[in-house]
Amino acid sequence: MHNRIMFIAIVAAAALLLTGLTAPAASIKDRMLERIPAINALKDKGVIGENNRGYLEYRSADKPEQQLVNDENSDRKAVYQSIAQQQKVDSVLVGQRRAKQIADIGQKGHWFQKPDGTWYQK
Repeated sequence: MHNRIMFIAIVAAAALLLTGLTAPAASIKDRMLERIPAINALKDKGVIGENNRGYLEYRSADKPEQQLVNDENSDRKAVYQSIAQQQKVDSVLVGQRRAKQIADIGQKGHWFQKPDGTWYQK
């Protein structure tokens, strides 16, 4: 049940982030939505976590589904840059803000990185 709530929260956040963007943003949104189950599966195993810059990061030397993680991070970067341009701020700041949001709604058992770089498991 909590996984479903997390899924809905991420979908809602992605939709809000992409509101008002161009047609390519719709395809970014669709790709991000499609990846959520696979990303959550990796998080459930502790393979990846959410870093303090708003991106997925591997927690070990083992890197399964690397293309999936790279694609998600690439799309997140595009979203952050678009938001930064709209808000006239640095995209790094947008990513850091998103990292906090993700950590706040994150699922128990998943890994998150604090602003100081230390990792913790909820």
